[in-house]
Amino acid sequence: MTAAATSSDLRSTPLFALHQKLGARMVPFAGYSMPVQYPQGLMAEHLHTRKAAGLFDVSHMGQLLLRGPDAAAALESLMPVDVIDLGLHKQRYGLLLDEQGGILDDLMFVNRGDDLFLIVNGACKEADITHIQSGIGNRCEVVPLPERALLALQGPQAAAALSRLIPGVTQLVFMTGNHFDWQGHALYITRSGYTGEDGFEISLPGEAAEAFAQALLAQPEVAPIGLGARNSLRLEAGLCLYGNDIDTSTTPVEAALNWAMQKVRRTGGEREGGFPGAAIVLEQLQNPQSLRRKRVGLIALERIPVREPAVLENMDGQHIGHITSGLLSPTLNQPVALAYVEPDYAAIDTEIFAMVRGKPVPMKVVATPFVPTRYYRG
Repeated sequence: MTAAATSSDLRSTPLFALHQKLGARMVPFAGYSMPVQYPQGLMAEHLHTRKAAGLFDVSHMGQLLLRGPDAAAALESLMPVDVIDLGLHKQRYGLLLDEQGGILDDLMFVNRGDDLFLIVNGACKEADITHIQSGIGNRCEVVPLPERALLALQGPQAAAALSRLIPGVTQLVFMTGNHFDWQGHALYITRSGYTGEDGFEISLPGEAAEAFAQALLAQPEVAPIGLGARNSLRLEAGLCLYGNDIDTSTTPVEAALNWAMQKVRRTGGEREGGFPGAAIVLEQLQNPQSLRRKRVGLIALERIPVREPAVLENMDGQHIGHITSGLLSPTLNQPVALAYVEPDYAAIDTEIFAMVRGKPVPMKVVATPFVPTRYYRG
């Protein structure tokens, strides 16, 4: 999306009219007109999600199906991830890579038995679909789902609110999903999200989205939440934002996403390699000393917000990295950031400096998440 884009260039989600009715401030995002915040403001929306339940419109995301008996093996050929062994209605995080091991996109996928259901980032969805189709050829059918909306309900009271509309959702645990029905509309719901809280992502027909959203907003726990708070919530949870913290210039190992690559796909595993960039990624996993940089979490030691793309320096004023995401954490009331640094500065408790308007702000390397996650694992 360029700054020159006009509102007429932007696509709308099925909830566009509802956002306007709720007084949202709309901004261009991933080619769509999206709500960045509502009248209560970013801080209140963020804190409401942490204590109750927030409703997010994420219909700009890409939804697609892979169908056919070879679908799992076909998708696995594009990612350093175990797709073949994923259980029925289980969800997993995945990474599409290029031939240099760079990250084309991160995504979520579910084994639904008859198909694989994928959710990809909104700004990448057309390129992702093209990449997947070209990468797997005729091994399976690729079916985009542009007619479906996607909502996220997040927060410690999300299950209580959603279960009044769909009682069966309480049986789901983190990273599982299932088919549900609401007033004759076919829904697919996963217990997952992008905030670090318990919550759900709900795929549903676009024509049912506004009525379903209003039914959720009628629950006393639920408030509408915009993109601004979605970003601050995911950063507190230590989750990467594609285009900021990961992109084609970063490998999964540099991005500290080793956990997303199961043993079966690593060196010595039953299905070692066989994905784009495998030689580079497997070499980095085997020899971490070969890395030129690592992604880390940082907390500022002074109450001065540090934002991307601030430069990071060592005690001697030498450039050692840069911030990729940073803001004042509403939960901690302390500046937090994700950054890439040279490996010598990646150890926990290492002190470095962020340059903010020409002045050094002391920061310390810390483990992520910054705010403990509260996923429901049963």
